[in-house]
Amino acid sequence: MTRETIDRIIDWFAHSAIPTIDLTGGAPEMVPDFCYFIERVRTLTPKRHIIDRCNLTILLELGYEDLPQFLADHEVEIIASMPCYTPDNVNAQRGEGVFEGSIKALQLLNLLGYGTHLPLHLVYNPVGAFLPGPQDELEADYKRELKKHFGIIFNNLYTITNLPIARFASYLRHNNKLEEYMRLLIDNFNSATVSGLMCRNTMSVSWTGEVFDCDFNQMLKMNWRNGKNLLHLWDIDPAMVENREILTGNHCFGCTAGAGSSCGGAIV
Repeated sequence: MTRETIDRIIDWFAHSAIPTIDLTGGAPEMVPDFCYFIERVRTLTPKRHIIDRCNLTILLELGYEDLPQFLADHEVEIIASMPCYTPDNVNAQRGEGVFEGSIKALQLLNLLGYGTHLPLHLVYNPVGAFLPGPQDELEADYKRELKKHFGIIFNNLYTITNLPIARFASYLRHNNKLEEYMRLLIDNFNSATVSGLMCRNTMSVSWTGEVFDCDFNQMLKMNWRNGKNLLHLWDIDPAMVENREILTGNHCFGCTAGAGSSCGGAIV
């Protein structure tokens, strides 16, 4: 994301009533002006809440040594991917050595006050073609095991359902499980989740400033449009954000299955 795009996004954001800006990736920290983005948001009045969706291991990479302290100094909430509390499952899903790096990063964040006076949340998503278990039970397991074995504390665990798109859809097709998984999602549709769907209170902005209803729609290039033209954030009146028509597809059954799934975890 260029500095010009960052400035245009924040200038628009400053004139909205939106209280939270949520930075996600990949690794959003790798944007050269990541710290500039946060510093600019921090100058806004009224004060806005900032979330960094962090993959944890970036905090240990060369050139990012000062980032944990920067995030703490600017009171940035951290939501971190942690597919399991055991190394085998994490390394199988995200690569060899990722579990060990994630543990070191979490211990570092704890030393800076994350998990106590600064918010630190973890994200669980299944490693296969099944729905997440009950969020409160998984959270209790995570807290017990991470505290017992590594001395790590955190605030909340968010469970997120795997959606049948992109890399996970390829995995399902390769294993002849796509139809079965879609049937699982449809059979577990829960109408009580609809009012809490993230697309109803969040919008997704790409690195080039284009606008989508959610990150998943962004991955599928389901853009907001004005006729044939793509819409960028700075093209939109903030009043348009409320009560807009949301673009949907079969992948939306992932967010409405079981207890539901959102950027804040289970919905019901």
